[in-house]
Amino acid sequence: MDNQSDLIKELRSKLSSFENRVKELEAENAKLTSIVSSCTCRHEVEETLDTDVSDKNMSAINLEKLKLGNCVGNGKRKPKKKQTGFNLNSMNHHSQRLVALKIMYFGPRFYGFASEAQMDPTVESELFKALQKTRLVLGERKDLQYSRCGRTNKGVSSVGQVVALLLRSKHKEPGGGTSEELVDEGPDEGELDYARILNGVLPDDIRVLGWCHAPVNFSARFSCLSREYRYFFWRENLNISAMESSCKQLIGEHDFRNFCKMDAANVHNYKRRITSFDICPCNGSDQLLFMKIKGSAFLWHQVRCMVAVLFLVGQGLESPDVIDVLLDVDKTPRKPQYKMAPEVPLVLYSCEFEGLYFKCSSDARRALQLHLEKECRGYKLQAAIFQEALLSLSSTKDDDSATNITKKKVSSHVPLMSRPTEPSYDERRAKLTFSGAPAQHESVVTKQDMRCL
Repeated sequence: MDNQSDLIKELRSKLSSFENRVKELEAENAKLTSIVSSCTCRHEVEETLDTDVSDKNMSAINLEKLKLGNCVGNGKRKPKKKQTGFNLNSMNHHSQRLVALKIMYFGPRFYGFASEAQMDPTVESELFKALQKTRLVLGERKDLQYSRCGRTNKGVSSVGQVVALLLRSKHKEPGGGTSEELVDEGPDEGELDYARILNGVLPDDIRVLGWCHAPVNFSARFSCLSREYRYFFWRENLNISAMESSCKQLIGEHDFRNFCKMDAANVHNYKRRITSFDICPCNGSDQLLFMKIKGSAFLWHQVRCMVAVLFLVGQGLESPDVIDVLLDVDKTPRKPQYKMAPEVPLVLYSCEFEGLYFKCSSDARRALQLHLEKECRGYKLQAAIFQEALLSLSSTKDDDSATNITKKKVSSHVPLMSRPTEPSYDERRAKLTFSGAPAQHESVVTKQDMRCL
């Protein structure tokens, strides 16, 4: 009997333990059901969970529906609602703002800045590749309000070129509800670091030096107040004083048709104003110099033509008075034929705008500094190699036993005013009229006015 009594007590204890466990599970189930019913991150379950733990089949069905979330009863996933007004491919749902970019590039590798000539690579084509790769431009180029300040040609470099266009922005227009907002004003704090982003994908010979929010209706070409070019050269045996005297004669407003490549079909006004023209030492050197030319606008090849004539004056081949003769288009309507100065030493140094202040983040500035220092060291290494070649050449002996020595014929200088001339502007226009070429309005096609090489 004692054994039976002990067994009954043990069974009753276990039964009591099971009953308590069932109550705990029921409470836990009720708690979970309450959490699921108030959950907002899932689609509403069509049937509520059954709190009866004994109904296993119903619980399994409801649990499966909870896992599927956005599925309907036939097992098919509910289609997502299409968001109207958004194009994920073109990212038109992002805000945009008109931004001016200050750009430097080393020109020898490029076929000029502009990409219209269908020659690659150009600085502009590389710039737009970077803009597209970084998704900073939205839509087609014709919709970006794109403008450029200068059209430097093949081989010409710049440390101050400016372009303007609509770029993707992190800022939102206050109260804007459209899918493609244009931010006209607003703080620049928290904006995308355009310089850092673009410099991460641009080739080594192109860099963005800074950016600035541009006002409405801004044009990098027509809003520019002045442009400054610099032409680097070695002193050698040049008469710098004579060249400086000739520089002063070029200052002011003149008709520069004899100092440019004439395009009579498109350009009809050849008057331009030079505000300053100086010769300066480069980094304190008395051997490496540069000409600093500043003006409101320049004709096609104008700087290189002016420099070429100044070199003739510095070499003593022409009198400084030749400048005044060439500027007098009534007495000299036809440009004498002469070769332009080389393109590589020419640099578009700066473009001046009213109220435009370019900025660069500390991270982007540091990366720029490291990159430019690295490029300088690379070119210094190349210069050192050529210097070693010069030293090696000086240690070799002349071979006087050679009998067939070809001497280079030195051509005598022909004065500019005695050389063959190009057709005058009137003669070019008459030829165009006779050939039936359509006359084009200058205000539409004076894009070459801003080219200088």
